[in-house]
Amino acid sequence: MKKILFGFIAVASLATLAFTYGDPLQIGSTMPKADLKMQDISGKNVAMKDAKKDNGILVMFSCNTCPYVVKNQERTVAISKFATENKVGVIILNSNEALRGDDDSYAAMQTYAKDQGYQWNYVVDKNHEVADAFGANRTPECFLFDKNLKLVYHGAIDNSPQDEAAITRLHLKEAINEMVGGKEVTVKESRSVGCTIKRMNKSANGGM
Repeated sequence: MKKILFGFIAVASLATLAFTYGDPLQIGSTMPKADLKMQDISGKNVAMKDAKKDNGILVMFSCNTCPYVVKNQERTVAISKFATENKVGVIILNSNEALRGDDDSYAAMQTYAKDQGYQWNYVVDKNHEVADAFGANRTPECFLFDKNLKLVYHGAIDNSPQDEAAITRLHLKEAINEMVGGKEVTVKESRSVGCTIKRMNKSANGGM
C-alpha cells in the first residue's frame, strides 16, 4: 500500500512539473499585454490598462472550481475589496482554455462571479495569452502593479493558502499598503499554491 501511495505522489508531482509554463514576470517589469482587450462577464471587452486605478492594478489568475480557489474565495473577495478601496484596480483572469467548454466556460464564469459578489472585472484570457506573457502557472496567482504598470509583487494572497487558520502574514495586503504609501514593497515574491492553469496544448487532466 505504501509503495502504491508513494508511486501516486511521485506521478502527481511529475504531472505538476510538466504543466508549468515558463519563468514568471520579473519584479520591476512593465506589464505585458496591457492593451489587450478581453471579454468581461459584463459582455464588454476590457484591457488590463482600462481596469487600472490611480494607485495601480491587481491582476489575479483564477478560475471557478480549483479547490485552492474555493479555499481562497473569501480571501479573494476581501483583498479585491481592499484594493479597490485603496484606488488599486482589480481584474481577475480565467486562463483555463482547455476547460472553456466545461467548468470554466463564459457562462460558468458569469454564474460564479455573481455568486461571489464580484464588483470588479472577471475576464476570459483567450488562448491563455496573458498567462503565457506573465509566465503564470497557478490559480490563484497574483501580480500587483503600481501606477506606472511596474510589477511590485508576485505570488500568493498570504503565507498559508492551504490553511486560513495558520496565516501569519498577509503578503498581498501588506504589498498594497506599502505601494500606496509610497514605500518599497518588503516581500516582493512568494510561492503561489494552487491548481495548474489548463492550457490548450496541455492535457486537461494535468491535476493540481
